[in-house]
Amino acid sequence: MDRRASWLKGVLDLLVLASLTGGESYGYAIARRLDESGFGRIRGGTLYPVLNRLEEAGLVDAEYRTAEKGPGRRYYVLTDEGRAVLSEQGAAWMEFDASVRSVLEEGGIR
Repeated sequence: MDRRASWLKGVLDLLVLASLTGGESYGYAIARRLDESGFGRIRGGTLYPVLNRLEEAGLVDAEYRTAEKGPGRRYYVLTDEGRAVLSEQGAAWMEFDASVRSVLEEGGIR
C-alpha cells in the first residue's frame, strides 16, 4: 500500500460523512465526488465497507430504491449522530493537520 492510500484509509470515514452534508447520495456519486476533489479513484471494494460500517454505527441511514432504467441504488443520508461525529472528529483531524503542517513547514516543506 502506498503512503497516499494509507493516509486516505485513515480519513475516508470522515470524507464520506462530509460528502453527505449536502444531502443524500449513493456510492458511485460519493466516489466520483472524492475523485474530483483530488483523492483519486476509490473502488467499491473500499467505499462500500466504509458505508456499511457507518450505517451499522448509526452515522448514516440507507435506503434502497429501484430505478426506472438500470439497477437500483442504495441512497445514504447523514444522521444527527453522524453530523455530531463529523463535527467532533473533523475538528480533531483539522488540529492534526495543522500540527503536521507546522512540523513540515519547520522542515522547509511548503
